[in-house]
Amino acid sequence: MLGELLGTLMVGGVLVVGAVVLVPLLVFALIYNNLVSKRNRVENAFATVDVMLKKRYDLIPNLVSTVQGYMEHERAVFKEVTELRAKAVSGNLSSNEKVEVDNQITAALRSIMVSVENYPELKANENFLNLQTTLTELEEQISAARRAYNASVLEYNNAVEMLPTSIVASILRYPRKTFFEASEAEKSMPKAGFGDRR
Repeated sequence: MLGELLGTLMVGGVLVVGAVVLVPLLVFALIYNNLVSKRNRVENAFATVDVMLKKRYDLIPNLVSTVQGYMEHERAVFKEVTELRAKAVSGNLSSNEKVEVDNQITAALRSIMVSVENYPELKANENFLNLQTTLTELEEQISAARRAYNASVLEYNNAVEMLPTSIVASILRYPRKTFFEASEAEKSMPKAGFGDRR
């Protein structure tokens, strides 16, 4: 009888020890997999934004060459857009730097489009109208891709900051991700004044 009792206690002890070891390990694995899934969704959403931006960058040289002949007074803007495009496609930028360059390109393109209002012959140019339509469609796609990215970032950041996942995220050094946000230039209305055109 004593042998049976000892045997039962040993089996019970092994089960308790097994549960104490396995349950936390299982919880850690579930939280880890959840964080990895959220991180991968953020990276996938950023890749989608990146593809849309690449399409925009490919459109810029055609837009600049079409508009440049009409808009002699905006050469500084054309130079800025060309330099920013070269920087964007260089492949040497971090995600945060890509976001910043994208914000600068958006502001410069907006400035060009506002300037077009001062050139009626350009607004009637069929090539420009096609480019403008394509750019408008791309901007809508970029906006939708940014919204999807920001939704993924929100979900990921919540997981990184909320208990119990924040503990695992801290152990794994999973940092918060940056949202795509409108720059100050994008928040304000652009002005179309270009000085004296003699």
